[in-house]
Amino acid sequence: MPSLPPDPIAVDIPVDNAVDRPLAPISTTAVPRHQWRQGLFWALLSPMFLGVIPIFAKIAYAYGANVLTVVAFRTLFAAVLMWSTMLLFRRSLIRSSSFAIMGSLIAGGINGIGSLFFYASLTRIDASLGQLINVTYLVFVTLLLRLAGHKVSALTFFRVGLTIFAIYLLTMGGLGAPDWLGVGMMLVAALTYAIQLVFSQRIMLDIPAPTMTLYAISAMAAVVTIAWLLFPTTLPPITAVSWRAILLMGLATAISRLTLFLGVKNLGSIQTALLGVFEVIVTIALATVWLGEQLTLAQWVGAVLVIATILLVRFERGMPKRVDWWHVFWRWFRRM
Repeated sequence: MPSLPPDPIAVDIPVDNAVDRPLAPISTTAVPRHQWRQGLFWALLSPMFLGVIPIFAKIAYAYGANVLTVVAFRTLFAAVLMWSTMLLFRRSLIRSSSFAIMGSLIAGGINGIGSLFFYASLTRIDASLGQLINVTYLVFVTLLLRLAGHKVSALTFFRVGLTIFAIYLLTMGGLGAPDWLGVGMMLVAALTYAIQLVFSQRIMLDIPAPTMTLYAISAMAAVVTIAWLLFPTTLPPITAVSWRAILLMGLATAISRLTLFLGVKNLGSIQTALLGVFEVIVTIALATVWLGEQLTLAQWVGAVLVIATILLVRFERGMPKRVDWWHVFWRWFRRM
């Protein structure tokens, strides 16, 4: 766990010499100690809920539910829960600027696409293996921040290479035949999650975390519902156990997204993603107890390498804390 900083955290602003102004407008306001504590609490709470979601998904699959049904109803329930809560208790937070709402919808839509790959992957690979692959989103976060115009360091290249080797061990070291398609789908999910994470930090400069959660989950629900309608499947009889698992997934999704965005708002995307490593521990522990999953020796080596790769982010230098991606995209567009 990161130690409590003795002083407020100041953020340096890199400069874009081409236009003689900040490359990515970054907040220069120091982070107070109490805000850091709050962010740490929310960022640690989020992986507790994220870690149980794959377990409930596996249970729902085992009792007859298919992928699109699980994804659609889980997200719809989370959206209904968020809207009901906001309408009853925090109606004032529903309204916000058009820019902030649009950004939240885009981030949620991207994550909605990723969730389709995530849950499809879980039909092919174990939950523990899936979470170990998915946690590599922090490497994608690093790469995305580097794409803001900052030099890709030797450490970043090393971490990417180590991650690739770790994924090889996790995939090839299992007892059964390797499922590269399942691993590939989980990597797509990790990439989309990373995109949402870095986008959300900039968006929440203009919007409260509960408001962003509301619109992001609404966009996720819209995306997965469209997929469910475009690719209809025979709806098998779903048992009460499956429905309970799906409803619990929806509850965990709503709470995990809210606590995630509260963590990002207070700590930043890198620190929040770093603390998200605990999500893997939760999933592996529950998968061992409830699903009877086991990792081989080679997979444990791969798991250690993944965790090491994540922790090495503490030694990355010259990375911005808050990136205004709209500015970055505009700059790229002007250079085309």
